[in-house]
Order: sequence, then structure tokens, then C-alpha cells
Amino acid sequence: MNAVDTIIISPIGDIPLWMSKTIARDVENFFKFSTRIEKLLDDILFAYDGKRNQYHSTKILEKLEKKAPDDCIKIIAVTKEDLFIPILTHVYGEAQLGGKACIISIARLITGLEVKIVNKVCKRIVKESIHELGHTFDLRHCEDQRCIMHYCRKLEDVDKKSSQFCRYCKTFLADNIRDLC
Repeated sequence: MNAVDTIIISPIGDIPLWMSKTIARDVENFFKFSTRIEKLLDDILFAYDGKRNQYHSTKILEKLEKKAPDDCIKIIAVTKEDLFIPILTHVYGEAQLGGKACIISIARLITGLEVKIVNKVCKRIVKESIHELGHTFDLRHCEDQRCIMHYCRKLEDVDKKSSQFCRYCKTFLADNIRDLC
């Protein structure tokens, strides 16, 4: 590893510090890159779509990438705002495939009574963070329903998948990290 091997956890808006710290700790343990928490965007109003009452995640990624510090290898932003891409009603997150930036939204990961089950909420947030970062390392969606790279249409899918890569995705990730470093 060298000086540009830091993954930035970038909270947007009112994200609790414990959540950013949890993501930073688990991402660092998972990917073996150093992490730090750094606010890169003050707000995401520029990406708001009034007709949908949601935020266009692709526009946020473009701005995040431009704000990337020199020592950063990847950025994961975290917002409480509901995200979308035009072809879907909502997304839990989005990433630049093989790029630098990704984002997750906690808006649909934290629902109703489940807010009281902090452990369940943390697992969802971490799984989606690692999933989106996986995309920035050029991983695609995986057909293995247990793999963390499996595409999730609903919360039950997120809860059901493991917090690990399948053998194939793990190998592909290791190759991509080796080539990157």
C-alpha cells in the first residue's frame, strides 16, 4: 500500500457519527485499506428531483469524484436522502463501475420498528457500503444469492445475503486490487 490508499467515508447531511465510524471500521477490515471520515459535500440539493421527491444519485457521484482528495483511492458517501436512477423507483446505492465514487442511502435501509434493532440496521448499512465499493473495484452483480454482490430488490434480500463475497467475486476483487496497487 502507498500514500494514495485511503477510502473516504463521506457523510452528507445529518448522518450520526457512530454510523460513519462503523462503516469506516468495517470497510477498513474488509478491504484492508485505511479509511477516514471526511465531509466532501455540504448538501445534495443540486441532485434533487421535485417530481420524484428523490435525489438523482448519478449526479451526486459526478460531483463526489471531482471533490476527491489526492490521497483517496475510493469514496463512499452516506446520505439519509432517498436516491434514484431514472430507470428504477429507488436505489439503496449507486457506484461508478470501476471508478472512484459510490453512495448509499439509509432512507430505505432503516424502516419502522427495525430502527430499534440497531444490529440489523448496522448490518444492512455495512453490506450495502461494501457492495457499492465492490462496484468501484469493477465487480458486477453476482447470481449467488448469498454473495454480498447479489442485486437486492427489497430489504429481505439485503438481510438474506451474507456479508462476504463468493469465491468468484473474492478472486476478481483480489485481482483488481492487485492491478490497482
